Amino acid sequence: MQQNDTAVAVAIVTGAADGIGWATAQRLAADGYHVALLDLRAEAAQARAAELGAPHLALDCDVTSDASVQAAVAEVLARFGRIDALVNNAGIGDQSEATVEQNTQAFDRVLAVHLRGTFLMSQSVARVMLQADREYGQRGAIVNLGSIASSIGLPSRNAYCAAKAGVLGMTRAMASEWARAGIRVNAVAPGYVRTELVLALERQGALDAAGIAHRTPLGRMAEPAEIAEAIAFLASPKASYITGAVLPVDGGWTAFGATESQLPATDLPVGRGCAPSTSCEEK
Repeated sequence: MQQNDTAVAVAIVTGAADGIGWATAQRLAADGYHVALLDLRAEAAQARAAELGAPHLALDCDVTSDASVQAAVAEVLARFGRIDALVNNAGIGDQSEATVEQNTQAFDRVLAVHLRGTFLMSQSVARVMLQADREYGQRGAIVNLGSIASSIGLPSRNAYCAAKAGVLGMTRAMASEWARAGIRVNAVAPGYVRTELVLALERQGALDAAGIAHRTPLGRMAEPAEIAEAIAFLASPKASYITGAVLPVDGGWTAFGATESQLPATDLPVGRGCAPSTSCEEK
């Protein structure tokens, strides 16, 4: 067991082995945090933590299980002695069948991971943050993952839309409850992001990348690192007077209200774009 280093800020990221979670873990580590990477896939999380190097920590965690969540949070506290930030990123895909063909078990599973998981992690981490002996306004920050599905309708994606709308409601409720205790709670609401899952769907022909790029005012999907930048900002002291807020990181998707014919054609490669410090060339 590593000796506690209470001078260094500590962050927990759920669903940290891939996609937005992994990009966020990298970004927070670059900012100087000690990062605990939580994921249901223990080996994948361990490989990512090893990639980041010491003193970062990987833990197997099922965010739908109260016991698993409490054990993981206790391990982070035992290892580092404090928790300064929590990023509730863990999530799974939704059913794609027509509503009349969907099954209840799959519906419940989506809500359990996204909504119950966010609740359990926030509850457990807040218990730690509320006991922290720090100045008012400095006890910690929680960043939840919403979605464009939090505020618009995606046909047949009932559980996902319900879960992500619920995450925003819970964000506001917790922010209101804990603000004067010095805990900030905010959310980011990404649009379509070029994660490995999205790339796989694109290769299978299950996702219309060209259509998404055309519908998005910025003309492309986001890169995971771009979402991570927004998360890192909300978790940081730079956002010290922001709580209960939802930050859209969707390329203008939810702001756009005209017909698609009013959007000019993009000159960017379909579905891709120039994330900060990256090349637009196909890799």
